[in-house]
Formats: sequence, C-alpha cells, structure tokens
Amino acid sequence: MKNKQVISVADNRNNEDSLPENRMPVIRVPAMHADQNSGGSIFGGWIMSYVDIAGSIPALDRVRGPVVTRAVDSFEFKKPVFVDDLISCYAEIVSEGRTSMKVKVEVFAERMKKGETSCVKVTEATLTFVAIDENRQPKKLPAK
Repeated sequence: MKNKQVISVADNRNNEDSLPENRMPVIRVPAMHADQNSGGSIFGGWIMSYVDIAGSIPALDRVRGPVVTRAVDSFEFKKPVFVDDLISCYAEIVSEGRTSMKVKVEVFAERMKKGETSCVKVTEATLTFVAIDENRQPKKLPAK
C-alpha cells in the first residue's frame, strides 16, 4: 500500500482505555454467548485464535505468500472479555529475521452499556511467524 502511515504500537502504550488513534484494526469481532466459559467471561482460547489470525495479517502482507505461526513469545490476558464486547485487534511487525518476523498484537474491547461505550485493553501478545515455500520449508523474507 502506498502512502501507508505507520503508527507504532508504542504510541498507544500509556492509553489503554481507548482505541488507538490513526490506526486501523486488522480484525473486529463481537464476543457471543457461545464463546463464554464457565466463569462468565469469554474463553481465552477464543481470544488466542483471533490474536493468531490478527498477527498473521501483517506477516502475510509482508511476505505476499504463506506464513506459519512458529511461536507465541508472550501472551498476557490483561482484563476479561465479556459477551457483547466488540474486540478490535491491532497488529504490526516489530522485528524481522532472515525467514521470520515478530508481530505485536494488541486487543481492545469496546463495552456498550446503557447507551455508553467504554474501552479497555484486554490482551497483548507477541508472536513469531515464518515465511514458507511450496514445500512448507522456511524461506528468506522478500526484499522490502
């Protein structure tokens, strides 16, 4: 994409109660009753799957080909997600190696109650993705 403005995840580090400005989420998904665990919040695995998908989007965009998740380097559930929350996942590549890249993902929940909307950062993670060839072997990242 030409003229794509890059805003660092770090730009939103101290503001965890609002959506990042000047950035587009890579995924937005409402949390539903079917996603709820026995404790009354949304099952952590549901959130983890969307974090993995969200992280893969900038990796796929960078490689212009297939990538696989190699590792979850860090994953922190900061606050619970509840039914009817609208989650927004923001992702960006934070470092690159020869065949891999680390992607930082931040997840925010918008909570709409009684006509009011609040927002809270609920999850933060860093994942490693590897570019693969047609034989599913690691391949060198293309030149930028």
